[in-house]
Amino acid sequence: MNKQLKVLFIGTYVPKECGIATFTSDLLNSVSGEYNDVHCEVIALNDPSETYNYPKEVVFQIERDKIEDYYRAADYINQSDIDIVCLQHEFGLFWGNAGDYIFALLSGISKPVITTMHTVIREPEPEYRASTEKLIEYSEKLVVMSQTAVDMLKDVYKVPEDKIEVIFHGLPDYPFNNCDKYKKMLNLKGSPLVLTFGLLSQNKGIESLLEALPDVVNQYPDLVYLILGATHPMVKKKQGETYRQYLKKKVSELGLENNVVFHDKFVEKEELCNYILASDIYASPYLSREQIVSGALTYAIGMGKAIVSTPYWYAQEMLSDNRGLLVDFGDTDGFKKSLLYLIENPEECNIMRKKAYDFGRKMTWKNVGKEYNKVFSKALKKYNTYPRVQNRFNFLPNQLPEVKLDYLKLLTDDVGIMQHTNLGVPARHHGYSTDDVGRALVALTQLIDSQEKTEELWKLITKYMSFLEHAQTDTGHFHNFMSYKREFLDENGSEDTLGRAIYGLGHVVSCSYLSKNIRTLAHTLVSKSCQEMENLSHPRAKAYTMCGLYEMFRAGVDADEFGSIFNSRRDAVKSVDSLIEKDTFESIFVSHADSLVDLYETNHKEDWNWFEPTITYSNAKLSESLLLAYNYTKDRTYRKIGLDTLDFLTEIQWRGDFFDLVGNHGWYSYEGQKPIFDQQPIEAGYLTQAYVSAYEIVHERKYLELAKYSFEYFLGRNRLRTGMYDYSTGAVCDGLNSDGMNCNQGAESVICFLMALSSLNKHTDKPFSTTFQSKVSDGVLQKKKSLPPTNQAEQGSNIIWRGNEGII
Repeated sequence: MNKQLKVLFIGTYVPKECGIATFTSDLLNSVSGEYNDVHCEVIALNDPSETYNYPKEVVFQIERDKIEDYYRAADYINQSDIDIVCLQHEFGLFWGNAGDYIFALLSGISKPVITTMHTVIREPEPEYRASTEKLIEYSEKLVVMSQTAVDMLKDVYKVPEDKIEVIFHGLPDYPFNNCDKYKKMLNLKGSPLVLTFGLLSQNKGIESLLEALPDVVNQYPDLVYLILGATHPMVKKKQGETYRQYLKKKVSELGLENNVVFHDKFVEKEELCNYILASDIYASPYLSREQIVSGALTYAIGMGKAIVSTPYWYAQEMLSDNRGLLVDFGDTDGFKKSLLYLIENPEECNIMRKKAYDFGRKMTWKNVGKEYNKVFSKALKKYNTYPRVQNRFNFLPNQLPEVKLDYLKLLTDDVGIMQHTNLGVPARHHGYSTDDVGRALVALTQLIDSQEKTEELWKLITKYMSFLEHAQTDTGHFHNFMSYKREFLDENGSEDTLGRAIYGLGHVVSCSYLSKNIRTLAHTLVSKSCQEMENLSHPRAKAYTMCGLYEMFRAGVDADEFGSIFNSRRDAVKSVDSLIEKDTFESIFVSHADSLVDLYETNHKEDWNWFEPTITYSNAKLSESLLLAYNYTKDRTYRKIGLDTLDFLTEIQWRGDFFDLVGNHGWYSYEGQKPIFDQQPIEAGYLTQAYVSAYEIVHERKYLELAKYSFEYFLGRNRLRTGMYDYSTGAVCDGLNSDGMNCNQGAESVICFLMALSSLNKHTDKPFSTTFQSKVSDGVLQKKKSLPPTNQAEQGSNIIWRGNEGII
């Protein structure tokens, strides 16, 4: 039995009152109705704030001015079992510059795309040329509805002929008949009855035909001209009924009140067909030569109407071989003569009608559905035989960037680090922050181990230590914000500020490359904060604090190590009593770890392995802190929760070949929708650090692989495939927004980049797997079935300390 073909249509859709919505519905029915083994679904495009009661085949909706919806639609398509995508393309359907929002979707999907082009521009403006060329690039096949469109694609856009398919605009299949039956059904008068139908807008050119009618009506006073259709919704929104009122005024001026009828309504397909069948003559007086398709003209041809039309491209082609009459644009006299010819020559008129009707048989929806299914099969076979290369990130470098401190130094003056920039220029009015200084100490102390610029780093570290010493309050807390005038702007910073300060100071204490004097000062500042550390309530503040204390434990330092310095340098500190014993720090450390466990036990669910009901910021630091707690205490509860929550962060953010971080535009709540933007580089930096710690602690190779990929987020392995790191300056952009990259380059971003780089640099001698992406399929990690000890050292309850060499 053949596998069922699954086709996804993208376009506007019924019940929206729009020509392409009707076309998409008819095309879907023709494709699925022709064969039982074809299943069709729809992604429907809505105008802002529109809501519709869509039929069941609509499985996803895009609010067309929200770029996030296009990205989410791409995710939906990739996760579905859809075989092929059929896109209905008209520039005005999509938001952005020349409708370029659609490329957020097309660039992110791994399914073949068949694009029906409802517009092709012969002389495009640059933005429309670029948009068309992109559309061509992302499409396996282009379907157009006329040979004129084929010629333009080949001549103007250099599209290979084998990429283009001509499939006519579809139409319902009705027998050739006279009009009287349907006139009676609709209670219409007119001998003859002339019809123009479609959504009303100025490009319809109806005024040209009105001006031709007085002379015709003088000879045939029973003639009725029926103008059928509501005003186009977009025209009505911007201009109201201005055009309709203009036409009605002209009717009055021409004395045609008894001969011109307006039916101001959107008619469903069956009713529309009855109106067409009731008409004797169809008039298409459009003003734009560039129109390459017209559903209205197609229906009139297929139902065997006598037609008079202006020579727009589609009409020229469809009405050739005497299938209708062409009149130049705005040629009132031409319309008059053409109408009189059709009325006064019934035999010739009937021959013209029959030719049009016979030509229309190849355009019935049944035949159109067959042709589309042939194209789908052909394209799918070619796509499966010669699939597109799926490595969307082959532009990434093979090696990690060199450490570059130029930008950090640019942000640093003799006080500290300026928080923010305006397009890379330090913004003095934002001043400085303890948050940045604390984390900068983490990055710099790690870098000392990995490069020879010790003196350069020492100068920066000394400045930052001076800032923290100044920022610490009498209680041991820290001010956070300082103005450019060197005035602190708060009584105390947040709990996170305290945690970040301890995070940095702990790394200074543990760094044996620094002098004992500066390490002693760091230890003193940590000791002074003891009471504040004990009182912490916020989980991230606890996690930062644990990471800082762990560094002190890792290096095997305590008050005894610094005792001789205090005895000989009492002018440097108030007293030796300010040094806290290691047992006190351990008590704080374990208390905070236990509180994170309690938080996890309270909030986690079967499908939500997290500490809180909402995932917000600095997320990986929570997981990392528990892994460090496990490595210090050997309490396997810490290990399990640390890994489970880190794996959960991977599950919700790893997309198979890139990290799609939780955006801070609303955060991500349980049973809520994950926000795509605004993504912050700090999250990539913390993920990298957490994965490296996980690798070092449990020795599972996948965590080192994930560390590499999360770091490459900075280099372009992200949703927008946009590099955030500037190799020439060392600056890092502040985030990924819905409209692209945030080009401000603040301190937090570059500091987190350096932290991540220094963590990963420790393992550059280990080659990365080339098969990792297949191991983490669809962004979901396999769950661990057991948690055996990773080595003999883990089986004991104590850690062996050996100075700065770390854990043995």
